[in-house]
Amino acid sequence: MANPVQLLVVWCPDWPVVAAASVAGVGVRVPMAVVVGNRVVACSAVARREGVKRGMRRREAQGRCPELAIFPDDPVRDARVFEPVAVAVEELAVGVEVVRPGVVAVPARGPVGYFGGPEEAAERVVDRVALRTGVECQVGIADGLFGGTIAARRGVLVAAGGTREFLAPVSVRELGEGRGELVDLLWRLGLKTLGAFAEVPERDVASRFGADAVRAHRLARGLEERPPAPRRPPEDLTVTEELDPPVDRVDAAAFVARTLAERLHAGLAGHGLACTRLGIHASTENGEELVRVWRCAEPLTPGGIADRVRWQLDGWLRGTDRPSAGVSVLRLDPVEVVEGHALQLDLWRGEGHAMADERAGRALVHVQGLLGPDAVLTPVPGGGRGPSDRVRLVPWGDERTPAADPEPPWPGRLPVPSPSLVPERPVAATVLDAQGAGVEVTARFELTGKPCRVTINGRPREVRGWAGPWPVDERWWAPESARRCVRLQVQTDREALLLERDGDRWVVAGVYD
Repeated sequence: MANPVQLLVVWCPDWPVVAAASVAGVGVRVPMAVVVGNRVVACSAVARREGVKRGMRRREAQGRCPELAIFPDDPVRDARVFEPVAVAVEELAVGVEVVRPGVVAVPARGPVGYFGGPEEAAERVVDRVALRTGVECQVGIADGLFGGTIAARRGVLVAAGGTREFLAPVSVRELGEGRGELVDLLWRLGLKTLGAFAEVPERDVASRFGADAVRAHRLARGLEERPPAPRRPPEDLTVTEELDPPVDRVDAAAFVARTLAERLHAGLAGHGLACTRLGIHASTENGEELVRVWRCAEPLTPGGIADRVRWQLDGWLRGTDRPSAGVSVLRLDPVEVVEGHALQLDLWRGEGHAMADERAGRALVHVQGLLGPDAVLTPVPGGGRGPSDRVRLVPWGDERTPAADPEPPWPGRLPVPSPSLVPERPVAATVLDAQGAGVEVTARFELTGKPCRVTINGRPREVRGWAGPWPVDERWWAPESARRCVRLQVQTDREALLLERDGDRWVVAGVYD
């Protein structure tokens, strides 16, 4: 079986932190971390020396390092700041491909042959990146992207054909966060290294663990994740859009990028293909040609294509070497494709939910193009105590990150089941007792009477049962956002309601099925 192409991979450690510090003007001696949903996803070496780790809760990280500088996750920022690094590598080697902000890959044969050996090529790349950008990086050489990335993290130059031996002692946890269940299973079975996993016959892996495990098994053997596909994308699958007037702002190009992404993905799906290497070409009014190739281990979805186009345009239009005029032509080229098995129709549900999702996504993007990005919103569950706190609405196509960490503890959280309907604005309600007097709440959080009737929008409902009240005292330590209220659950002859009393009135905070 032929070995994958040797790649020279450039890896910039802790890139999200480096990019955030560069934009904020924070010095390297300051402990820093990037968080998503109150979880640390990247931290600097200084922070690690203070005990901060990836996956740690924000509060715990700040407890271990009170002077920790916290930055939000921003892929657009990371890509924009990384563009000069890709340009610096491109000055020494052709065929540069951005894997993600912080990692680029290039076929090793060219620079190794030109500079006289792998050590010389690696040294020249490190020096050039440091000279042009002031960024520290590490270089690794190995067969394939997976092996090359691990080699770069260790600063190792692996000879051609030696990648499987190099990977043998590496932990199976390097297979990636997206394979957590597989990694845990392998660990429990005693297959703790890639070498041990590679020794298992592929036939047994396929029968016991499934298709994704087979792809992981290929990586452990030093091969590409997917066998090379002999099919080349037809030339007519390249999508192009002429921009009139030319675009010099990223937000103006975002809709065009999303539309092109949908067209490219639909064209590939029609041929049973999916894109793993995406070429982004831009031409300006003054004839400047901008080209960048993005490589991805997994087939790109429409959202993934649109994100990479948006990141790249941001790097070009807002970077240090920005073009002299606006972008007049934007073209997407599927440089490498694989069989799009995920695009096949569902076996049990007729046409299949995947194709239906694609059509629905295109329709939603079209609505956004007509009415604006905020016209189509997606709910994202998150952490919080009240029903309105636990859902964040984000525009369709944006990253679905919760407003707060959904994991406990959340003392005082409304117990399950949660209301199925949460009004956008609280609806006023009146709670009456048997004599028709309004039911209020005393200073001791006790009801002044037994709820017998609830009136909403002038329509009375008979109460069949109720529970509560429960006092809620939130964020007392922050007066500007503090909130005190009382919650009451009521079962009426029509539906079950969650009522809240904030001040001197009752409101409907949620409706149960």
